Amino acid sequence: MAIDVVDQLLDICQGEPIYVYHEIVHNKHVVDRFRHRGVTFVDDIAEVPQGSIVVFSAHGVSPAIRADARARRLTTIDATCPLVTKVHAEAIRYARKGFQILLIGHADHQEVVGTRGEAPDAIQVVESPEDIPRLVVRDPERLVYLTQTTLSTDDAGIIIAALKSAFPQIKEPPSEDICYATTNRQMAVRAIAPDCDLVIVVGSRNSSNSQRLTEIARNVGTPAVLVDDRSELDPTWFTGVQSVLVTAGASAPDDLVHELILHLVETYGGEVEQRDVYHEAVEFGLPGTLKEVMRQRGIDPTGRRIKMDIGTKTTEWLAERGIPHRTVDLTVGAS
Repeated sequence: MAIDVVDQLLDICQGEPIYVYHEIVHNKHVVDRFRHRGVTFVDDIAEVPQGSIVVFSAHGVSPAIRADARARRLTTIDATCPLVTKVHAEAIRYARKGFQILLIGHADHQEVVGTRGEAPDAIQVVESPEDIPRLVVRDPERLVYLTQTTLSTDDAGIIIAALKSAFPQIKEPPSEDICYATTNRQMAVRAIAPDCDLVIVVGSRNSSNSQRLTEIARNVGTPAVLVDDRSELDPTWFTGVQSVLVTAGASAPDDLVHELILHLVETYGGEVEQRDVYHEAVEFGLPGTLKEVMRQRGIDPTGRRIKMDIGTKTTEWLAERGIPHRTVDLTVGAS
C-alpha cells in the first residue's frame, strides 16, 4: 500500500519534489527505484524544505514528528500501514485508561519508535524475556502487552509466555497485533520448509519480517538464505538440492521473486509448484491525505482502491512465461 501511495504521488505531482521520512518500506530495491525517480529519503524532518510534500513511511511516526511537520507547513501524506495504525490506537487507548504498556519488539525499529512516541510515559519496550526483571510495574492489574507487527510469531510467543508467567493478570490486545502478511508467510514457511532442501527468502537485510522467515526455516531444520535478488545466488547452495522453497518478505517487489524463479527454472530445470497456504486477496482504501492532494489537483479519488492478490498474479506470470507449474491448495485459513 505504501509503495502504491508513492507511485501515485509521482504520477499526480510531476515535477514537484517528493520527500519520504525514512525508507518507505524496508526493501533496498524499492528505495533505490524511487530514488532514481527523484524521491528524496530523509531521516530528519528538518531536512524537508518548508511547504514541501513529505510521505510518512509504512512503519508509522510519533506525534512529535507530525507536530514538527506541521510547524514546517509540510503537506503530509500518511502511508502508515493500517495494521501499525491499529497498534498506535491501542497504545493511546490503554494509556488514557491508566494502563502501563509493555511493547514487545526491537527498540530501535522505526515502528517501535513511532508507537512508543504515542505514550512515552506509559510504554516500556521488551525485546526478550531477559528484559522482564528490569521492568518497573506499578500495578500488575493495570498492565497490557502490545507487539511490533513484523515479529516472528515464535519469538513473540516466547516473550508473551514469559510475561504471563511474571504477570498473570496482564491483558492481551483485543486482536492479534502481528500483521496478517507476516503471520501468513511465517505459517507457510513453517508448514512447507520441512519438505524442502533449501529455503530462499527474497528480501533486504533490514527487513524484520524477512529476517524472521529465514530464522523460522532454520528452526524447523531447513537451510535458509536471505537474498536481495537473484544476483546474490551462490551455485554451491544447490549441490545435492532437489527442492527449493522460494518466499519473500512482505515488501519485496513481485518482479524480484519472478526473476529469481525464472533463473532457477532456466538454470536447473524442473517445474514450479505454487502452494496456497493462505488466500490473500486484500484491498486498502487510499489514505485520506492522498485523496486531499488529488482533489487539490483536480483528480477525483472516488472509488480508487489499492488491490493486492499475489497468488493470482504469480499464476498469471507463470502461464505467460510458459513455465510448467501447478497449484496445490493447502489453505488453512483466509485473510
